[in-house]
Amino acid sequence: MPVPEELSKSWSEATAMMDKGDNDIALEKLRESWDLCENDSQKAKTLKLAGDAGTTLGTEDPEMQRSHWRKALKNYRNSLKMDPKNKDARKAMNNLSSMMDANAISRGAGFQLMDEGNPTPFGLFAIVAVLMMSLVAVKVISDMLTEEEGNPVVSMDVSYVDSVTGERTMGTIEIELFSDNAPKHVENFLLHSSQGNYDSTIFHRVIGGFMNQGGDIDGMNGAGGNAAKWFGYCNGESRSSSSACEQGQWTVPDEADNGLTHSPGMLAMAKTSNPNTGGSQFYIVPTGSSPSHLDGVHTVFGEVLSGMSHVDAINNVVTGNNDDDESTSGDQPIDDVRLISATVM
Repeated sequence: MPVPEELSKSWSEATAMMDKGDNDIALEKLRESWDLCENDSQKAKTLKLAGDAGTTLGTEDPEMQRSHWRKALKNYRNSLKMDPKNKDARKAMNNLSSMMDANAISRGAGFQLMDEGNPTPFGLFAIVAVLMMSLVAVKVISDMLTEEEGNPVVSMDVSYVDSVTGERTMGTIEIELFSDNAPKHVENFLLHSSQGNYDSTIFHRVIGGFMNQGGDIDGMNGAGGNAAKWFGYCNGESRSSSSACEQGQWTVPDEADNGLTHSPGMLAMAKTSNPNTGGSQFYIVPTGSSPSHLDGVHTVFGEVLSGMSHVDAINNVVTGNNDDDESTSGDQPIDDVRLISATVM
């Protein structure tokens, strides 16, 4: 559906206002344009622009930063509810979330339990809930002591062109993550997955008999991808603060000496030849491959629970190295191997 001319004009005017630093006026313009939206896609773009203006307002006005950023985050979230595939809105929301984390700003206003010394309705509910929980506390604590908590699992929905049938195939790969062996890498992977950063990316590098590599959340060409949060490292170098390090250079410190090795089905962190340079990229070892020369160098932090047949099929797709087309080269698959979504189970 074409965008109404008046709405398109409002978007352009609001963008121009933001470029001039008039973000308050831009927000008012976007509010006025809401009634001009005819579908969810147009509403999603309007909300995304409002999120951009609110983010900048929070940066320029430290005293009101908390309020501006929470409103902006809400706009981004509502935008993604209407248009979940909007990568620009998702990236902007993730960037804002990281800035809020860095400035110790919670992502919600919270619930008020007391008002001038008296419990609010929610406060009364909370008191009753606490009393009810106390009745079963002994059993809960007992269960916590006797039952071992399982490792987190991430489910990947993938799509690839099978080298045998020549048809595009859908599949699911479930991977268990080893929190005790590589806590930082697992946290990083879970954050990227839960924030949707891996959704609609590709496996950009596939080497037969070796590994399948993906997770470049930027250009999807193997040159990008940063850590999902600040782990104290900027492009591999230890830093006391993230203030002098752009988010695109945030990296994860190595946890390679954890006893896990590169056997078939293992998930590991891709990085440069320098230590502590992992970001978002990862690779999975297929059946028949055991690259032991990477043990102790690259951090292994997970293992395939199910879907190994898809891992092996992806490892056999046609790439630039085994295709006769001179316009293609390297280890990138001729037909995209797509990571449709990564979901924390």
